[in-house]
Amino acid sequence: MTKRQNIRITATDPLSHDYRLLEKIDFDYERRDGATQSLTREIYHVDDGVSVLPYDPQRRTVLLVRQFRLPAHLRGEDAFMLEAPAGFLEGDEIEACARREVEEETGYRIGPLEKAFEAMMVPGCITHVVHGFVGPYSPSDRVGPGGGLAHEGEDIDVLELPIDSAIAMMATGEIVDGKTIMLLQYLAWRVFSRR
Repeated sequence: MTKRQNIRITATDPLSHDYRLLEKIDFDYERRDGATQSLTREIYHVDDGVSVLPYDPQRRTVLLVRQFRLPAHLRGEDAFMLEAPAGFLEGDEIEACARREVEEETGYRIGPLEKAFEAMMVPGCITHVVHGFVGPYSPSDRVGPGGGLAHEGEDIDVLELPIDSAIAMMATGEIVDGKTIMLLQYLAWRVFSRR
């Protein structure tokens, strides 16, 4: 596949920088036919992050978390979403961040991590890349209460579900988070199908 890189940023205007940087960007780019087109986009600069789906290979269960998400509420959806544990890198190495987030959110220490994907979830307007992993756990791996960090505004419920129930919850709309859907599908197709 050929990469087209004839893009020129002509102006940037920071619109907000409270939580993350929201920026208006004017740019020119060369179209396939060779013509130059000028466009303006609003881009949200978001740090890269991780999402991890812990699974118990013996009991065929997964750990998910339920936490408040304002955008879901604003859409009229259930504001408390079921998701795989996730978080921003915050200067950590990717795998160290993955392990930290699982322990903070679920209270479990997980085994070897298997990379499932590296993906831009909304490439049209957000710079964020998610590094997705799956990793084994067992009941004896519990090292803390989980629930997230209160000083980060986290108030997290931890749920242990059979993998088949979690997969079914995608079809019923109970699980709608994109990274969690990708990890559940990866786990079902690439991990449990090997057993």
